[in-house]
Amino acid sequence: MQSVPERIIKFLLSSLASLAVAGLFLLPAAAQQLPLDSRLHEQVIMVPASRQQSVQLETTVYKPAGDGPFPLLIINHGKAPGDPKLQNRDRFVYMATHFVRKGYAVVVPMRAGFAHSTGKFIEYGCNMTANGYVQAGDIADVVAWARQQDWIDRERIVIAGQSFGGLASVALSTQDLPGVRGIMNFAGGLKVHGNACDWKSQLVKAFGEYGRKNKIESMWMYGANDSYFGPELVSRMHGAFTAAGGHAQLIAYGPFKHDAHTMLGSRDGQPIWQPEVDRFLAHIGMPVKEVYAVAEPPPQRPTNYAALDDAGAVPYLPERGRQQYLDFLKKDSPRAFAVSPTGAWGWAEEGEGTNERALAACNAASKLPCQLYTVDNDIVWPERGASSAAGGGMQ
Repeated sequence: MQSVPERIIKFLLSSLASLAVAGLFLLPAAAQQLPLDSRLHEQVIMVPASRQQSVQLETTVYKPAGDGPFPLLIINHGKAPGDPKLQNRDRFVYMATHFVRKGYAVVVPMRAGFAHSTGKFIEYGCNMTANGYVQAGDIADVVAWARQQDWIDRERIVIAGQSFGGLASVALSTQDLPGVRGIMNFAGGLKVHGNACDWKSQLVKAFGEYGRKNKIESMWMYGANDSYFGPELVSRMHGAFTAAGGHAQLIAYGPFKHDAHTMLGSRDGQPIWQPEVDRFLAHIGMPVKEVYAVAEPPPQRPTNYAALDDAGAVPYLPERGRQQYLDFLKKDSPRAFAVSPTGAWGWAEEGEGTNERALAACNAASKLPCQLYTVDNDIVWPERGASSAAGGGMQ
């Protein structure tokens, strides 16, 4: 079972950009250890879960400066292909930044069996109702933990979930959780590949049960070109939920790039979700006004080093690297390409932290520091005659 579209799989595979020296390959850009975001006071902690508190959930925390108490957003992740233990820590930096500016603390827990969380990932095959409930249990444990923290406003909590995390968050809405005022479901669901079962009907059945037991109001956002959950299926899921008595506003926002399933994690998705999120927050009595300044990351300064499509001008690269660069130019923005004096390169496309991921991929295979060459559609390499942070001369 997977809840990430094929395009994401291709992206992860494509970030195995090869090192042209000694026939080695770069590690996936997303797999590298990225720096914590000091603007958001990002930290990674372990949160206890399960009835015996025996499971520890790897959890990313963002919050404004100060002691709080802060209203809280809990964001719940989807499931990447393959072994959940190999899944990277989700960060949701764009949404976290938006909420920290509004004075919220933001918590992103990796559920049991995912990434560095302990415990075992439990799945129930085609039983979507049970799949949602078992994941919702971890989220409920995080809510209980959060309400015990002095820096959390225990009466002002909102939950968000993407893909499998969206299904789990809607399942959570069947519980009477003190302090939780609303649920935000972004492309929620779970897909079974192959012909093991009629997973679509099972999803409709699950949302029908969640609607019958619904106790917390929700907002749903699905795009017209979602590769997993298309408009017809979404209409059935939402119809089953509301017909059974559930309270959920469905926002069908049309197509987004190649696949609306990636919208929440994309820089370019924010203009779509932000106004709808703010309206929902106001509706459920949560803070909406920005009260805390968060600086934007410093931009990379474009230079006149070379034309964007001039692969021959890219320093250090052997022929195979230049072909990789031309392939990179076909990728979506945000995107970044980095090079090293050793002949290594790395790139990243879409999602969060593309600059950092490209540099991390390159540095993982280079004994010398890498430097960004292209960011989006701009060359950022120092113009000829300027000193280079990567060191060494041009070949």
